[in-house]
Amino acid sequence: MKFRLLVVDDEKNIREGLAVSLEMDGYDVVTAADGKEGLRRFGRGDIDLVITDLRMPGLSGEELLRHIGAESPGVPVIVLTGHGTVENAVEAMRQGAWDFLTKPVNLDHLGQLVKRALANRELALKHREMEEELERRKQFETIIGTSAPMRRIFDTIDRAAPSKASILITGESGVGKELVADAIHRLSPRKGKPLIKVHCAALAAGLLESELFGHEKGAFTGAVSRVRGRFELANEGTLFLDEIGEIDQNIQIKLLRVLQEKKFERLGGEETIETDVRIVAATNRNLKEEIEKGNFREDLYFRLNVVNIHVPPLRDRKDDIPLLIAVFLKEFADENSKTVEGIDEKARAALYAYDWPGNVRELRNCVESAVVMSRGSIITEDDLPPTLRQRSDEGWIRIPLGSSLEESEKMIIRDTLSACKGNKSKTADVLGIGRKTLHRKLAEWGENGPAEDA
Repeated sequence: MKFRLLVVDDEKNIREGLAVSLEMDGYDVVTAADGKEGLRRFGRGDIDLVITDLRMPGLSGEELLRHIGAESPGVPVIVLTGHGTVENAVEAMRQGAWDFLTKPVNLDHLGQLVKRALANRELALKHREMEEELERRKQFETIIGTSAPMRRIFDTIDRAAPSKASILITGESGVGKELVADAIHRLSPRKGKPLIKVHCAALAAGLLESELFGHEKGAFTGAVSRVRGRFELANEGTLFLDEIGEIDQNIQIKLLRVLQEKKFERLGGEETIETDVRIVAATNRNLKEEIEKGNFREDLYFRLNVVNIHVPPLRDRKDDIPLLIAVFLKEFADENSKTVEGIDEKARAALYAYDWPGNVRELRNCVESAVVMSRGSIITEDDLPPTLRQRSDEGWIRIPLGSSLEESEKMIIRDTLSACKGNKSKTADVLGIGRKTLHRKLAEWGENGPAEDA
C-alpha cells in the first residue's frame, strides 16, 4: 500500500523540500500553500497523514487540525513550528496532533515520525476492520454453515442488506429462511427500527388484509376500534412476509400498490397513509410455476424478487451437518442440564446418511430428542428417533466382530437376498457373482428357497 501525504506550508521552499524528501522515502505527496487549500485537498478523502505549519495566513494550522480531527479523527497530523512557538505546538498535541517538529526540520527525524505514525494508523485500521468483521459475523451467528452454498448466501446478504431493495428468500420448509431475514435486518441501516413478521399462510384472506393494512372502527363485524396494520407498525423498519406465495389475488394487488407507491388505506378508511418499509419475503413455492398457473401476479413477483436468496436444502449441503450437530448438542445439553460430550460414529453416520426432508428444523428436533433420550454422555444410535434407526439399518449389513469368513459370507448373501425381496438374479448382480454360484451356496446351507425368482 502506497500512502498519500499532504504537506501544508505557506513557505514554498519548505513545502517543496519536504515533498521531495518524502517522495524519496516512497510516499505519494500532495502540497497546499495555505490552510484553506489544505482543507479543500484533504476533503477528497484520500489522505493518510498531514504535515502542516502552525502559523499561516487565513486558516491557521491549529484550525486545520481541528477540522481534520472532527472529520477524520484517525488521520495523524504532524505540526511544524518555529523555535518561538513551542508552547503552541504543545497545545496542538493536546488537540490531537500526532507529534511536532521545530524548524528547520530534521528530515531524518521527520521520516521516522511519519513512518511510526503511518504504522500506528495502519494498525488502527486493521483493528477497526477486525472489529467490524467480528460484528458482521455476530449478525450471522444464528445461521449455521461453512459450506460453499452458505458462504455464497452470507456474501449476498452482506451486499444486499445495506440497500433498500426488496429481497425474496426461497427454499424448502425448514431450511432457515426466517433466520436469513433476521440477518438482513440486523445488517441494514434499519436495524434500530422494527422488524415485523407476518406468516401469510396462517391467516384467512380477510384477516390477512386487516393484519397488513389495519382497519377502521366498524370496517367489519367485530371491528370495535381502529387497529394499525403491520405496514404502519413496520414504518422505517423491515416487514418480513413469510410464505408470500399463499396470498390471494386481491391482496396481491394491494401489496403491489404499496410497493410501487408507498401508500395504502386501512380497511374501511379513506385516509391515505404513506409508509417507508423494506420488504423481505419468503416462500417454499416455485413462484414462476405459480405465475404460469395464474395464481401469482408476475408484476408483483418482479417487485419482490429484486434480490433473490435461495437457501438450499440440507441434503445439498451435508458438509454443514457436523457443525449443526455440535451446535444443537450444546444447546440442548445446556437446556436439559445434561452432560453430552459427543456422538458415536454409528449415530453420526446415520445422521449424515439421512436425506432430511424436514431440513435443518428436522435435524434440530432429532438432536433434541437424542439428547433427551440419551442415558450417557455419548449419543448412540439407540438414542436417535425410530425413523433414523430404521433408515440407518437400510443399506447396511451388520457383521459381529469375531465372525468367520464363512459366517460373514452367509450374512452378506442372506441380507442382500432379503433386501432384494428374494430376487436371486438381482441378488447375484448386486453381489457380483454368478446366479449358479448363488443357487449352489444357498443349496449348501439348505436355503435354496423357491425355484423361481420372486
